[in-house]
Amino acid sequence: MNFFHYMSMKTIKVIRILFFTIALIVFSNCNEDDISSNSNAELVTIGDNDYRPDFHFTPQEKWMNDPNGMVYYAGEYHLFYQHNPNANIWGPMHWGHAVSTDLVNWQQLPIALYPDNLGNIFSGSIVVDANNTSGFKTGSESPLVAIFTHQNPANNKQTQSLAYSNDKGRTWTKYENNPVLVNNDKADFRDPKVSWHEGTQKWVMSLAAGDEIMFYTSTNLKNWEYKNSFGKNVGAHGGVWECPDLFKIEDENGQETWALLVSINPGGPNGGSGTQYFLGDFEGESFTSSQTETLWLDYGTDNYAGVTWSNEPNNRNLFMGWMSNWSYAQNVPTYSYRSAMTFPRTLHWQNSNGKSIIISKLPTEIIYAIGGKIVENNNAANRFELLNDETLRGGKFYLETTLDFSDINEAKIEWGNKSSSVVINYNKINGELILNRQESGYYFNNLNSNIIKCPYVLPVSNQLKINMLVDKSSMEIFLNNGERSVTALVFPLAPFKSLEITANEEIQFIKQIKINKLTE
Repeated sequence: MNFFHYMSMKTIKVIRILFFTIALIVFSNCNEDDISSNSNAELVTIGDNDYRPDFHFTPQEKWMNDPNGMVYYAGEYHLFYQHNPNANIWGPMHWGHAVSTDLVNWQQLPIALYPDNLGNIFSGSIVVDANNTSGFKTGSESPLVAIFTHQNPANNKQTQSLAYSNDKGRTWTKYENNPVLVNNDKADFRDPKVSWHEGTQKWVMSLAAGDEIMFYTSTNLKNWEYKNSFGKNVGAHGGVWECPDLFKIEDENGQETWALLVSINPGGPNGGSGTQYFLGDFEGESFTSSQTETLWLDYGTDNYAGVTWSNEPNNRNLFMGWMSNWSYAQNVPTYSYRSAMTFPRTLHWQNSNGKSIIISKLPTEIIYAIGGKIVENNNAANRFELLNDETLRGGKFYLETTLDFSDINEAKIEWGNKSSSVVINYNKINGELILNRQESGYYFNNLNSNIIKCPYVLPVSNQLKINMLVDKSSMEIFLNNGERSVTALVFPLAPFKSLEITANEEIQFIKQIKINKLTE
């Protein structure tokens, strides 16, 4: 995944000065109840540490975008990522590297892949070559083989190359005969996602090529044969297609189908970047789908270029995306580092209101392991208030609530302080959830006036279950067990320490609520 718009350092300095000026004006007019004078950290919450999440991956420093090469091997989840180690904006791409055993605590390792004479290191994937089909094995470990895009900065020519590791991903050797796949006519030819197809006993590569996905096969990861393409006349085409991912997906009864994820920029459901998906069939060479409408994996503005882990030990479709948007990613108010990843989530297939969809679920066992209950109420109520709460002030909590819309038409959740907040509003008549971050602090320029819309029609039960994971500068919202998800960044200028849930009628509608405090 690539970005060819460069912003001058002079422009960045102007934006920073303007932002700090606005912040000072805001603080000078804030109510005493909004900003405590007990500590500088609370007085001015625009520093990197105030915004850096605790449970979402961030680079130690400098720029990060797409997740790459996500693979599980020998007890470790590997995360590689697009990385510019020299600046906090996009630049010559490297592969950063981190590992985790629990998907929460990450150990950052040295950069895995550096640019070379063939170009910069764009997005790609990693497979465990357990049968040594590549012939790269030299020791007792199965080789990890990275398939990635080389991008020549002189002419933007994009080719596919290999690198391999025989020491559990700690060191990498580039294949001496790179590149292994070239093209002569496409400007965009990148982001290979490779997996093993058991039926044909071949490796399958899904490759983004402009406004379509091309499929190649190989027996050894070195020699690739083109098979078919998909996407010319289906789905959203508001921008270039990127970062594909092809995998089997199951419903709750174990029935399988195939899913193809395709990121697109611009053209997302709420502007800028977004990820669409297709459900269909794949026999080893071509993907087909009868889908007629565009389906989005996430309606928020901040979940892009995500893919699933290879060799996942629990056979889950475990997904992680880049938690930002190209419309403003280089301008957000963090400076020592830029960007975070979404929290890992699992993808499932489900029939909802007569339609086949992908649902996204947080692995709640991980959430509960890092949190402690602070509020739980299973008695029906007509409103909920948690005011001036120190846990909310810290900006790290997990909310679960079920709202009954049988006798109401509209309800909202507001997290904020007396001068600013972010509001989540659901309207049953319109069949729409709206996340409004206009008054949340930092203003995300050039994107829908900070109004994020998510269409969703309630089931016949009129029940809306909302799960929301908050981690300092991000909100990940899941409706009715993941039938819709909305991921959004929020950068408050002062701590948000109150949470309210209200409806348009004074009627008992809150069926259940639980808030878990999340600890480091």
